[in-house]
Amino acid sequence: MQHSITEPKCLNHKWVEGVFRNTTKFFAVFVFIVLAAILLSLILGSWDSLSKFGISFLWTNDWDPVQENYGALVPIIGTLISSFIALLIAVPVSFGIAVFLTELAPEWIKRPLSIAVEMLAAIPSIIYGMWGLFIFVPLFQEHIQPHLIEALGDLPFIGMLFSGAPFGIGLFTAGLVLSIMIIPFIASIMRDVFSVVPPLLKESAYGLGSTTWEVVWKIVVPYTKSGIIGSFMLGLGRALGETMAVTFVIGNAFNLPGSIFAPSTSIASAIANEFNEAAGLQKSALMELGLILFLITTVVLACSRLLIMRMAKKEGRK
Repeated sequence: MQHSITEPKCLNHKWVEGVFRNTTKFFAVFVFIVLAAILLSLILGSWDSLSKFGISFLWTNDWDPVQENYGALVPIIGTLISSFIALLIAVPVSFGIAVFLTELAPEWIKRPLSIAVEMLAAIPSIIYGMWGLFIFVPLFQEHIQPHLIEALGDLPFIGMLFSGAPFGIGLFTAGLVLSIMIIPFIASIMRDVFSVVPPLLKESAYGLGSTTWEVVWKIVVPYTKSGIIGSFMLGLGRALGETMAVTFVIGNAFNLPGSIFAPSTSIASAIANEFNEAAGLQKSALMELGLILFLITTVVLACSRLLIMRMAKKEGRK
C-alpha cells in the first residue's frame, strides 16, 4: 500500500522538475533567439547599403539623400564623443554620490537622497531633451560657452576643442544632458556594491588610523572594482543608445565637429530624425546605422566582460 502511494508522488515530482527545467532552458535560449532575430533583421534591412557602399560606409562623411551618397562617420563620431563627455562628467559625480551615501551621509538624509537619485532615472528622456533645449541651450549660448571660448580657445592643443561660435546646441550640451541621465544608474549601482563591503574591513582600517578617503580608495574600491566597471558599462550603454534627449540638443548636423561646442549628430538621433520619411537606399543606410550601433554596444559589453574576467583572474592569483 505504501509503495502505491509514494510512487505516483515521485512520478509527479519528476514531471514537475522536467517541466521546470525545460521552461527555464527555453527562456534562456529565447534571449539568444531574440538577439539573433534583431541582428538578422538589421542585416537584411541594410543589405542594399552594405552592397553598394561596403566597408567604406564606416569612414565616409557624406550624407546626401538627393545624390544617394551615405556614410556613417559623422554619426559614429558624434555618438562616441557625446557618450565620452557624458561618462567624463557622470562617473566622478556618481562616485561622489555613492561614497557620500555609504560612508558620510547621516541616517536622516540617506533615504531621501537615495529616492531623489532614483527619481532621476524615472524621468522620461524626452523631458530631459526639452529641459536641455529650453534651459541649457540658452544658458550655454549666452553665459557659458562665450567665456569658455574666450578663455580656452587660444590655448595650444586643447584650444581647438573650445573653438567656434557659441551655438548652445552641440556635442557638449548633448554630453551634459546624457551625463545627467546616466548619473542615477551609475550612482545606484555604485551605492549597492559599496554597501556590500564587509563592515569589519572598514572598521579595521579606521582602527588603524585610516582616513575616510584612504578607506574608500584602499578598501572599498579594490573590493568592488568589478561592480564599478559594470556600472561604467551600464552608463555607457545607456548613453550610446539614447535618442530623444540627444535629438533635441545635439544640433542634428551631418558635419564633422570642429570642437565640442559644434553641432553634430549621433546614430540614434539620425535614425529618429529621418527614418519616418526614408525610403529605398536611405532607409537601408539608416538600418545600417542601427546595425553599427548594435555592434558598438556589443563590443563595449564584450570588452567589459573580458576586463572583469581578467580582473577576477588576477585576484585569484593573489
